[in-house]
This record gives sequence, C-alpha cells and structure tokens, in this order.
Amino acid sequence: MFGKKNIKNIFNNSIDKIRDFLLTEKCREFLIFLFFVAISFGFWMLQTLDGTFETEFSIPLRLKNVPKDVIITSDLQDEVKVKVEDRGTVLLNYMLGRSFLPISIDFSDYENASSRVLLPSDDLRKRVSSQLNGTTKLLSVYPDSIGFVYSQGKFKKVPVSVSGKIAPEIQYYISGIKLSPDSVIVYAPSEVLKTIQTAYTMPFDCENLTENTSYRTALKKIDGAKYEPSYCDVSVSVDMYSEKTVEVPVVGVDFPANKTLRTFPSKVKVTFKVGLSEYSSVDADDFFIGVKYGDLLKTGKDNVNLEVTTTNPHVSNMRVIPSSVDYLIEESILNIR
Repeated sequence: MFGKKNIKNIFNNSIDKIRDFLLTEKCREFLIFLFFVAISFGFWMLQTLDGTFETEFSIPLRLKNVPKDVIITSDLQDEVKVKVEDRGTVLLNYMLGRSFLPISIDFSDYENASSRVLLPSDDLRKRVSSQLNGTTKLLSVYPDSIGFVYSQGKFKKVPVSVSGKIAPEIQYYISGIKLSPDSVIVYAPSEVLKTIQTAYTMPFDCENLTENTSYRTALKKIDGAKYEPSYCDVSVSVDMYSEKTVEVPVVGVDFPANKTLRTFPSKVKVTFKVGLSEYSSVDADDFFIGVKYGDLLKTGKDNVNLEVTTTNPHVSNMRVIPSSVDYLIEESILNIR
C-alpha cells in the first residue's frame, strides 16, 4: 500500500529525474535548436502574412420589426457572403478575433404598397463596408441585392390537431394527449384564411410507448399563411391496463308500481379493464345493469340477457358474469284507501 510519505518520495524522485534530464548537455542543445526554429517560423509567418490575399466571409442577415399580420411569402436568406482583399495580418484578425455584426433590415423602412421589399446593391455594400477596416477592399457581395415578398392578411383563431401515429405498447393505453397551445392565431390573405380550419402538427410516428412522453413539434406550413406561435408542445400520457371485478345489482326498469323484479342471483360480477392510475377510483356505483319490463313481456323466457353500461371514460372491455339470469316478477296488492 502507498502511504502519503511514499507518494511524496515518488513525486520528489520524479521531479529530480526530470530536472537532471533538462540540465544535460544534449537537452540544452535541443531546446536551443527548438527556440531558433520557433523564431524562424515566426519571421516566416510575418513575411508571408505581409502579402495581399483574398478570402470569403459570411455575415448574418436579420429581418426585424415585422408586424404579426405580415406573412413573408418568399424565401429570405439568413446570410450574405462577402469576398474581400487585404494583407494577411488583417484577414487573420477577421478570422481569429473579429466577428461581424448581423445586417439588420428594418421592415418598416422598406414597407411599400407593392408588397415587395428590395435592399439595393449599393445599400447592401455600404452596410458591409462599414464593418471592414479602411485598408480592406470589398470585391463582391453575394447575393448582390436582398429582397422578399410579403402579404398583409387577416387573422383568426384555429384549433391545433396532431398529425401522425401515437400508439402504446401491448398492455398499455393512451390515457390522454395534451396540446400546448391547443389553438393558435393564423394570419393569411382572405382567400387563404377561409380554407384553414385546423392547424396540424408536422407528421410524426410515436409508437410502442410505455411511459409519459413530451416533445415539441413545428406546425405544418401553408403557403401564404403564418401561425403564431409556429410550434406546439405535445404531452402524451401513458398508463398500464389492469383488470378489476365488482359486483353490480340487477335493477328493474319501467316496472309498474305493483310489480317487482327478482333475479337469481340478484347481483352479478362485472369485469373490466382500467388504468392503474384510476384503479382505486372505479367501483360498483360506476356501472348500471337494468332490465326493462317491456322487454321481459316480449321475450317470454325464464331468463334474461344482461347488458352493462357505464359513464366512466376510463373503463373498457366490460364483461358480465353470468351473462344471463333467471327472474321472477312479483306482484303486490296495493292498499287503496
């Protein structure tokens, strides 16, 4: 085992060996050689970079102050490429230390009745040149002009709907899908707006789910329309199925006041599927098994088939055991005073 003292001795011995190696004659000669190589490389770089070179940079392009009811109906580039010429040291400074500010286009400065915005070539070159050194020569800007088409439309609120496939693993089920937001504002010209009734998410497949899942998806684009916001958060709740059984009484429905239904047995078992999260909240009161008096008169049999109903949305695959029961209709004498 290594103690603190042994570790310290090993460290000190290593330092001593390194120092002894650095103080040897051969090591000193090698270090001197490297020093002069570095100096020579530095002079060579300075001499080389003192020459004139050409290079290309990308400058971000931003469109700002766009009203919400304005739809950009053409593609707008997110950057422009500029080709410049200068000494190597200046260009190296651009590459290593200096970042270009985005070229901002203020929508309100170029808004016009023709619904077309154009930033002329001279204006674009001036904006680029303002960020360059005085010695830098601007050779070209691509594209040489920036333009886009827009439409100022009306708006309305529409619901959001999921487009795609959401499916659970076996023995699981989708207990809920929540959209946030569940509706969005859509801006579009009148002729386009009247055709949009729902905003759909981008198609996706989400299968074999065994746990709650959340993700963000963009809304499917429509030419000439703009959504606000342009995305939707989808939360899918997944629960595991469990089977449960309760005893439910058989009840007579629409019987005359002097007649009573007796079934054998009086209660039957109802087996159903329910999610684990709702298991404890479901009981016999959530189910109803009724036998109509008129149906018994029509059938003329000694037994009746049973049907169960429920208002609980979390219950599925209901089975009644037994599915039919024997019955008697008892008649009582009413005392009339």
